[in-house]
Amino acid sequence: MPRLPLLLAVSCAGSAVLLLAGRQLLLLRPPLTANAGSRSLERSWRLDPDPGRRREAALLLAGRHNQRDGGDPQAERRLLKSQGWGRDPLAALVLKREALLAARQGEAELAESRWQLLLRRFPGDPASADALYALGRTQPALREQLLARFPAHPAALAAALELGEAGALHLARWGPRWPGAAGVLRQRCAPGQRAMNAAERDQLAGALAQLGDTAAALRCLGDASASPATSLALARALLQDPQQEAAAEARLLELARRAPASGEALEAVRLLGEGRSPESLAAIAQLPPALRGSAPAQARLARESPEPGPTLAVLRRWPADPASWELQWQQARRAALAGEWSQTALLLDEPSLDGLLPPPLEGRRRFWQGLAHWQLGERGRAEAIWRELLDALPGGYYGWRAAVRLGRGNVELDPLKAPPLVATAWHPLGQDDPALERLWRLDQPLEAWEHWRLGQEERVGGDPLEQIHEGRLRRAVGDNWLGLGRLEQASLRLPAGRCPWTRVLERELHSPDFISELNAAGREAAVPATLLAAVAKQESRFSTSVRSPVGAVGLLQLMPATAAELLGRPLDTAELEQPALNARLGARYLRRMLQRWRGNPLLAVASYNAGPNAVAGWISPRLNSEPELWVESIPFPETRLYVKKVMGNLWSFQAPRPPACGEPALSPG
Repeated sequence: MPRLPLLLAVSCAGSAVLLLAGRQLLLLRPPLTANAGSRSLERSWRLDPDPGRRREAALLLAGRHNQRDGGDPQAERRLLKSQGWGRDPLAALVLKREALLAARQGEAELAESRWQLLLRRFPGDPASADALYALGRTQPALREQLLARFPAHPAALAAALELGEAGALHLARWGPRWPGAAGVLRQRCAPGQRAMNAAERDQLAGALAQLGDTAAALRCLGDASASPATSLALARALLQDPQQEAAAEARLLELARRAPASGEALEAVRLLGEGRSPESLAAIAQLPPALRGSAPAQARLARESPEPGPTLAVLRRWPADPASWELQWQQARRAALAGEWSQTALLLDEPSLDGLLPPPLEGRRRFWQGLAHWQLGERGRAEAIWRELLDALPGGYYGWRAAVRLGRGNVELDPLKAPPLVATAWHPLGQDDPALERLWRLDQPLEAWEHWRLGQEERVGGDPLEQIHEGRLRRAVGDNWLGLGRLEQASLRLPAGRCPWTRVLERELHSPDFISELNAAGREAAVPATLLAAVAKQESRFSTSVRSPVGAVGLLQLMPATAAELLGRPLDTAELEQPALNARLGARYLRRMLQRWRGNPLLAVASYNAGPNAVAGWISPRLNSEPELWVESIPFPETRLYVKKVMGNLWSFQAPRPPACGEPALSPG
């Protein structure tokens, strides 16, 4: 008997140790992600001893049911039942999903009770914005709370849109690109509306300028003085129209002289520096002294000299300024096209820019640096430069050209040998916000996007890492147009030496969409699906509703007349916006171009953009002997860039080529 207390104590201690060890083992398991198989998730949902993990599995499974055609409300309801427990923010998400399911099935009372419960238990959670929106249909005061507490949330933007002109200023600040917002902004500025003060008119004009509607912006502004931000937005919009270039440059000059110490003034000088007209050069001469002595202004002046001295002076004084990077390229390109390879090498070998250029610009510099030394007979040095390029930046157009020059591969145009398009696996977002990262991990892109949007004013620019996050989130919720646009911006702003993030960008910029439609269209027309994806990414950024200024429509931006000829009957715009049909017709046209040019991809891709008749006039011996120089000599700047982008897309779509970071293949996302 004396031993019994000791045995009981040992037994209890052993049980406690086992429980703690078991708990630690549970915590050490890898987290559930969108890469998990459905069977594995089913087991976790039913059998996992951790209730939090069961809830995460339920949400992942519910998301998959919701993504299927038409969804499966009953399956979702079964998965989410009894998962709204506790104070974890995931409980708020469950309540929101249950309310939406009830509303979809016409169960208004159940939906309202779930919204009220959500608002009572989680008043500060982003999901409560949806509750305020839903309950605000009958309680206007709740809509006012929504606009004040969650101004950038999609629910708030939808509520502002429903307010009509009364919500115009909210939309101008927080979401001018929200669907339907443009009409409300124009309506608020229309004659006969209630009066606005100068600040309100400026805000509305700035938002309309962001949308590219300069006429409406100027009408809205009236005789009020535009703020520097609005003046800059107006000038940017005017620059999109070649007929308005002089007006844009005059506005930029006026802005620089009126507010020379502002950040907008320096950006105005950058835009003037990018100009090609004599007027832009004359405007530089009229700038205030401090701005006339800035890098963009001096780069514009140096561009006028055929001698390398002024260019080298700018590069050495402002090596970290984007104006220097563009100056180096433009002057080196001009020298290369003239066959002045010693000057090309001198400009590109300039060491002051080493380690400063963003990845795409560094890839361009290294390729042409190698080609310059190749032309000068320094073959070993050229090949060493190209090998370094392929290690650091193997994707894109210049990775392709370096690989071809070194005999390390080429694009595949044989449809029987070319790889099909495949979906990209889930990867972490790489955000510092644990709540956002968790929503992303659980395949809740809409909630992740709404969470990220809180407190974000819609604006262009920003930190490149934030642009990467925004681009990925936008793509996840179906906004490929702005999503890929943000990722492209990030690639041109990412500082040198951030190789793991360069990996992320290479993967995300070449993650295809509409995979089944493009694969099917490629098989039917005997064209590589990767080529179709390469064209679609450049034409529409995988956006089916995009229309060009000249009337091209859909995924592969087909003109209605061309599409009718390919299909053999007339068709309307709505049909052309269908991705499967658009992909089929685009594939047929690409096959026609490849046949016309005997499989030459450069000519076929250039013809897709500029038309085969124009391309026929550009053919020269350079096409075969120096294809890179042939591309650079294309007289249409748009087509020149288009060919490089599409061919770089094709090279990257056909095989994953992450840069070698000199570290394990782990990345921030």
